Amino acid sequence: MSEPAARTTERPHPPGTYPVVVVGSGPGALQTSYCLTRLGVEHALLSSDDRPGGMFRHFPIFQRLISWSKPYSPSERGSRAYQRYDWNSLLAEDREHQALVPEAMDGTSYFPSRAEMEAGIVAFAERTGVRARYSCTWESTERTDDGFVLTTSDGEYRCRVAIFAVGMAQPWKPSIPGLDQVPHYVETREPKEYAGRNVFIIGKRNSGFELADGLLPWARQLFIASPRPAHLSVLTRSLAGARARYLQPYEDHVLGGGNFVIDAVIERVDRTANGFRVQVKGTTTPGDQLFEVDDVIAATGFEVPMQDLPELGVATFMQGRLPAQTPYWESASVPGIYFSGTIMQGAVGLKKYGIPGSSGAVHGFRNNARLLARHIAEKHLGIVLPRPEVAAPHLADLLLDEATNAPELWNQVSYLAAAFSSGDGRWSNEGIVPLAHFVDSGPRNGIAIAVETDPSGDIHPAVYVRRDGEVEEHLLRSSPTHDYTGAEHKRELSSIITTIRT
Repeated sequence: MSEPAARTTERPHPPGTYPVVVVGSGPGALQTSYCLTRLGVEHALLSSDDRPGGMFRHFPIFQRLISWSKPYSPSERGSRAYQRYDWNSLLAEDREHQALVPEAMDGTSYFPSRAEMEAGIVAFAERTGVRARYSCTWESTERTDDGFVLTTSDGEYRCRVAIFAVGMAQPWKPSIPGLDQVPHYVETREPKEYAGRNVFIIGKRNSGFELADGLLPWARQLFIASPRPAHLSVLTRSLAGARARYLQPYEDHVLGGGNFVIDAVIERVDRTANGFRVQVKGTTTPGDQLFEVDDVIAATGFEVPMQDLPELGVATFMQGRLPAQTPYWESASVPGIYFSGTIMQGAVGLKKYGIPGSSGAVHGFRNNARLLARHIAEKHLGIVLPRPEVAAPHLADLLLDEATNAPELWNQVSYLAAAFSSGDGRWSNEGIVPLAHFVDSGPRNGIAIAVETDPSGDIHPAVYVRRDGEVEEHLLRSSPTHDYTGAEHKRELSSIITTIRT
């Protein structure tokens, strides 16, 4: 390994050997680097960009985010509980490094602008001292007997563990005839350039409705199409559907305002002398339709810039757009390669009632990154982290307090859990863990609690018990104020705990 003195240059992290290399400088990479540093893990942080921010330097196109940060909330700004109301700030231990996005907001909305979000990310990097080697491009990857070699524009980096936090950053289009001649979401022009024009938007996820919402005052007519009906995340309680802030075009469609949300397969797109011809086949309502429009925009999403990772054996899914991952965000097929940031949505979790986690958003993956750093420190670097002992009479209170207040559980519903293991006559606090990991390979005897939404939309604490390696689930009663610390919940949970062997 290179001598530490060689690392103290104006430009940090020169080529050499490191235990861990992190690629990226968006919020996922910065959060991961910060957490590794707090654990004392030496690592190199590399980025092809010239400054921090990642995709928030450019997107969303129409500037306003769909995730909130509430400057005033039921919890004090900067406290752990406040993270539940601030979905955009990165996590830090010191108060002066916390809740930095609300600090940058001008108060006109509790949805920060893109510029306010970027300012919060930059402030986090500057105040916490997270330093990246910018303008250093990852070019190729090689497996070795003891890890990996990452070749970059600056030279070679050898490491035991490689973490890729490069985002779902590469525009993606499905294989539809003619779609190659259609601009992608990232190529959307200024809104006023669509004034008086008929616009056909392919895609009904957030980016599709974001474009429709931004173009609503300008376009003569809008068509928003994809095979499946729009899922509204205010109902699914996730970011998997269109967020409520983008639903004005949907309301316009329902109320007959002249814009249309269409369930249809896009069969082909052809250029015409005056614009485009879009041929579709109805799904919810069968039938063929032809649309003559001025503009077509493909709001069809993004993929991970995998480069040569598939050639190393990194398995992918979703048409190759995402790497398959374990519950701790490790490649399912190449041990030692991990992913952070939005790519963490490739670890899908249990998907209780079909609801995915929120790992594609900052409020989800910032919590994941903290767990990822701890996991790598223990599994690969032999760092033993404390697991405080918990007195049995206090266990029910601790679990119920987590279900009521823990931002990790509320930010990652059905995905993260507060876990405790039992053995040798005592209980140990395992901290926050991926729920799928606890269920599949947790302690032989233990208990975990998560927050879950049932099929009716009601929210409950869900208790998972491992008894001699077998798992059982208990759904506690709901509460209209989401407070589960009362006597009835304690009695219900205490009766479950007494059945677990210590």
